[in-house]
Amino acid sequence: MARIAVIGAGMGAMAAAARLAVAGHRVAVYERTETYGGAVRRFERDGFGFDTGPGLLAVPAVYRDLFIKTGKEPLEACVELVQVDPSARHVFADGTEVSLPNASRAGVVAALDEALGAGAGGRWGDFLIRARETWDRTRRPLLEEPLWPNWQVLAEREPYPAVPHKRLLRTRRAGTLAEVGAWELREPRLVALLESHALAYGLDPGTAPANAAVLPYMEHAFGTWYVRGGIRELARAVYERCLARKVEFHFGVEVTGILEKDGRAAGLELAGAAGSEGPSVAEADLVVGTGPWRLSELAHGRELYASEGIGPTREGMSPGRVVVCLALSGARDADAAHRTVVHTPDRQAELEAFGLGEPAARPTVVMDRPDDPALRPDDAHESMVLTATVPSQARYDWEAAGAADAFADRMVSAAERALPGLRERVLWREVRTPVHTRLETGAEGGAVPAPSLAAAEGSFLRPSNSTSLAGLFTVGGWSHPGGGLPHAGMSGALVAGLIVEGPDFQGSQ
Repeated sequence: MARIAVIGAGMGAMAAAARLAVAGHRVAVYERTETYGGAVRRFERDGFGFDTGPGLLAVPAVYRDLFIKTGKEPLEACVELVQVDPSARHVFADGTEVSLPNASRAGVVAALDEALGAGAGGRWGDFLIRARETWDRTRRPLLEEPLWPNWQVLAEREPYPAVPHKRLLRTRRAGTLAEVGAWELREPRLVALLESHALAYGLDPGTAPANAAVLPYMEHAFGTWYVRGGIRELARAVYERCLARKVEFHFGVEVTGILEKDGRAAGLELAGAAGSEGPSVAEADLVVGTGPWRLSELAHGRELYASEGIGPTREGMSPGRVVVCLALSGARDADAAHRTVVHTPDRQAELEAFGLGEPAARPTVVMDRPDDPALRPDDAHESMVLTATVPSQARYDWEAAGAADAFADRMVSAAERALPGLRERVLWREVRTPVHTRLETGAEGGAVPAPSLAAAEGSFLRPSNSTSLAGLFTVGGWSHPGGGLPHAGMSGALVAGLIVEGPDFQGSQ
């Protein structure tokens, strides 16, 4: 039985902690803030509740597996999962609307044909077939297996089976998601639909590799799910599972360094521990941390990754999110979609702003309207969350006077295209920027990680879960397999497998 110290109480870290505790290890978690969940937070005021992180869950099988492997109670005994239908309503630049059924290819094809014209659904359906092939090729190496030592194999070949495209007497195949849209979908609203999935993860469609097609495919194939009471309830359930497995949690404790002895990780240096007058030490046989760059700092600048060439930018240069929590007067419409995506009227300008590190003048906005009594004071009010992808604090000063409120105004204006009269219903609002994300998660600049993707010379991969310092592992969205709730859960499974089974661990089954 090993003593294992875990830095941070994010979803990936807790998933690893629960699995390691079940394997018989003594696990202690050290979290700098006063609560668990990382980016999976809730804001509450005046009887209203809001998810300020992810609003929906894709691939719930990841967390079902976690609960099966760590106790007798399945996930559904701990939280109530509700499949959202439609999966999303889309409002396009020209005012066209379409509601897409959840996890039904035939239903999606029919809905797109009716809304966008005959043939549109067929093109999207054919794209989903190619996206499924991409998923089949990349699922294990990018989600279920540790990052291979020869990770360059993933970097060299584009796994998306692009359709040949003749241009200027040459036959070409799409190498980016934008080219998939332009050459294979060939319909502006279908292109917007495709690219919105990349933007939601902070990916620029013009640079994201074609295999980013797996992002819409994941939602289509496995459905989108809501956790009754809000996604924060999923974090609570994972936290309570950790407690049931005797994981110790220490909140309000800052980790200031990683101890090293005889060439391996030997524990943590701590500051701010309750009742201590100065720095203290938590000895351990193994250490699990979050954030590869932060881990390198804690390891006193040691080079931790043989795969350091993965990912061309530090985490702070990745995009973040602005979240606007709206407390509304008036009942929620009985037929309202849970999620509405309001596409920008000027997609090119939005993408240009994205590349320049500026918030878009007219952004694409995701509007979540959960039909959940737990998140509103009564049925005469409604809780709503607006989300937009923006530059992180490292690229844009979100603390400048009026910056956050001005952008929030633009988000509300965008949402009014889908819900006229919204502004008049607002009782109050809470605006949260990458500054809040940085304070809550420790991510540089308040950036939000995207899932790992293949090709593009490895620039969309994340560093491996093991490091060059024996006994030190990394978990969470900034390490393999990248960001997103399913990926966080899988990172916990991968780290636990590497520790329990050793370096020959081949991945989850």
